[in-house]
Amino acid sequence: MAATLSALTVATLLGPAPAAAAAPENTQPVHDYTTAIRERVWVQTAVDSDADGQPDRVAVRIIRPAATADGLKVPVIFQASPYYGGIRGVAGHDDVDRSGVDYLLGEPAPAKAEPPPPPTFGGYLDNYFVPRGYAVVFADSLGTGRSDGCPTAGGSNEALGMKAVIDWFNGRATAVDADGAPVAADWSTGRTGMIGVSYNGTLPNAVAATGVEGLETIVPIAAVSNWYDYYRANGGVVAPGGYQGEDTDVMARAVLTRATPEICAEVMAGLTRSQDRATGDYNDYWAERNYLNGAGSVRASVFLVHGLHDDNVRTQQTGQWWEALAAHNVPRKIWLHQAGHTDPFAVRRDAWLDALHRWFDQWLYGIDTGIMNEPMADVETAPNQWRTADTWPVPGTRRVVQPLGWGRTRQTFVDNPSRTAAQLVANGTQADPNRLAYLSPPLAKETRLSGTAEVTIRADIRGESPYLTALLVDYGTGVRYAGTRALAEQDCVGPSVSGDSGCFSKQEYATTTTPYEIVTRGWLDVRNRLSLSRSSQVVPGRAYTFRWKLQPTDYVFAPGHRIGLVLLSTERDHTLRYPGGTVIGVRPGGSSLTLPLS
Repeated sequence: MAATLSALTVATLLGPAPAAAAAPENTQPVHDYTTAIRERVWVQTAVDSDADGQPDRVAVRIIRPAATADGLKVPVIFQASPYYGGIRGVAGHDDVDRSGVDYLLGEPAPAKAEPPPPPTFGGYLDNYFVPRGYAVVFADSLGTGRSDGCPTAGGSNEALGMKAVIDWFNGRATAVDADGAPVAADWSTGRTGMIGVSYNGTLPNAVAATGVEGLETIVPIAAVSNWYDYYRANGGVVAPGGYQGEDTDVMARAVLTRATPEICAEVMAGLTRSQDRATGDYNDYWAERNYLNGAGSVRASVFLVHGLHDDNVRTQQTGQWWEALAAHNVPRKIWLHQAGHTDPFAVRRDAWLDALHRWFDQWLYGIDTGIMNEPMADVETAPNQWRTADTWPVPGTRRVVQPLGWGRTRQTFVDNPSRTAAQLVANGTQADPNRLAYLSPPLAKETRLSGTAEVTIRADIRGESPYLTALLVDYGTGVRYAGTRALAEQDCVGPSVSGDSGCFSKQEYATTTTPYEIVTRGWLDVRNRLSLSRSSQVVPGRAYTFRWKLQPTDYVFAPGHRIGLVLLSTERDHTLRYPGGTVIGVRPGGSSLTLPLS
């Protein structure tokens, strides 16, 4: 009887409201989480990424309201990940979202005669959304966890593998249970929303770019839109999160299923060859991993979220995806917060759950929650200081071009890869042999930068380092972001079961008072000054005009502060480190800084 009552309640939410009753604003937590159905299936795909002659199968874990056994159909919140089987020692990826990792982490698949117990689920999605009439689904990306195939760090096989799961929700693909018996997703409406952080958020971008029917919305958080720009910058090899040496082959090996790495040995070798670490040039390998190429195929609405202090997946990934989606009139919303590589659940929990709930209700249940009538952009310009705008960059922003100097004066600095960016920007008003610094006068009023800054530098280069690095700096004492920290107090966002409390520690920002902050940065390999796809050597001593963009951001400079541009060659924590001694001669008269200001 309880299941029947729950089904009727949700049916009322979905159907026309009685004339005397007001339409509900949101789905309500009317389903008993403790009786939810938990199951595992394996979905067959159309790809054979490990070349074993058999189509790859995707391991899928499902939790859905008990009323779906009695005919209730519900939409799906779907999170795909390569991390559910664990990762093996990749620096810089210890903070990825592992929502959904269950107690079978890293164990071999059980014999068919002894089916595994029902799965448990990590994270908040199941606790919060299953009681509200959603199925929550986790799937292992190809080549990881219990799925077949080989991981390829953003390759098309990974997108097609997760697309097959959405096809299964819509009756277009097949699946079996642990005993090999066919299983249909007859409990699903087919309407699916994908969500995740980091790689888990990148897969939604990849799948949306396929144009798959049934994917109604995606919520990519700290996600990649173009893998080239994750491991490269304007031709230069850069380190994600400041971890030198990582590349696509390193990540693929780290998430590869532990039991069968030899099956994917040739695939891994191919990644190493094709990524072209020697030149950093853009090629077909990277084009396959560039989801911007598929922006015109996106059917889903998109709720983009990114941390303005994310040095792992940098803000360009969201900025360029946002622009591509806007060009194709994709329904969209954006949140930019002050934290790093994390979910807003950590830094703005109540508001995040409310926004995410209304977003999914809008796009998966078809309830007019009003969220599409609200400002499109929520931006946290300083810790706990949020501003809204009709779009992003904020309306009224204008591009201000500031020359770096006049005349034919030539200023030089010498590359020193042993020094960090923090050391080089610390005293912007003082001369330093290893960088040049250009500062504005003290600002007369609050000045907001919203969007993408660009530098144009006229310079000559003599030496081994091909890098030019630009750092935009706020010089002026202020209270600034210094990370997040967990508190002893917890929030319970939903019901609990054994092994899943549904409760999470609250978090708050840590702040510190500093005399400056690096606001954003950007890099160029001068050999790619003409083309990302083709290197062209520079002639030592000859002056060239170099142009490149910095990472998009949103930042408020306080009155009395000074905007600084610091030029260097090697940035120790991001670029490769060539032998020191390269001399760069800058002509300020032919150089400028362009800022999007309001």
